[in-house]
Amino acid sequence: MKKRFLKFLVSGLLLTLIVSCNSNQSPNSVVTPNNPAVTPVAANVESTDKIKFKTEGGSDLFALKQQADGAKLVDGKNQEIARIKVDKANKLKLKNSQDKVLGYVVTSQGNWQLENPDGKQILYVLSLQGNGNYQLTDGKKKEIYQIKTNAKGLEIASADTKIVYQVRIKEGKISLRNPPGKTVFSTKSNISPIAFACFGFDVLTREQQAALAYAVNSTGGQ
Repeated sequence: MKKRFLKFLVSGLLLTLIVSCNSNQSPNSVVTPNNPAVTPVAANVESTDKIKFKTEGGSDLFALKQQADGAKLVDGKNQEIARIKVDKANKLKLKNSQDKVLGYVVTSQGNWQLENPDGKQILYVLSLQGNGNYQLTDGKKKEIYQIKTNAKGLEIASADTKIVYQVRIKEGKISLRNPPGKTVFSTKSNISPIAFACFGFDVLTREQQAALAYAVNSTGGQ
């Protein structure tokens, strides 16, 4: 009888010790595997990033160098063409390499407006349509381009619906192709397809294309 009592007592003490040890452990102390960090798909472009545009042969054509207060457009030899700087909230100032003001880009929800150097005249407006496509109009609201999304990327068409350029997205590479399908230039840098498409607006100068592309990319095309 005494032996049974002693066994029962010892068992009770052991159970008490086990419960006490478990209760002292933090409920949040979970062992996690040492996995490498995963880069977000929709990561923002860092200020040190350089968006490079290359010819089909792989030569540098031009680039947008991200700055703390905007961006710099350079040619294939890294020579400055233009500067894009934040002028005020929702407004960018475009200057050439001689510090001459070339114009402005004013941004609002789904709308990007190119203005002349004194900021008093609207030259072009890129706008997001209700169906998810885009439209470029001039200052008098005349349609210049229709930019439509499709399974392969985007299509830039004239007002009479003729294809001007195709934007193709494949294996991390975005390409601007002419109607026959030949690549004009491409990039593997972090830029949204609609921002990239701005470089297919031949009605604009390269400086205007860059400023518009920067504004669109900064807002995610929204």
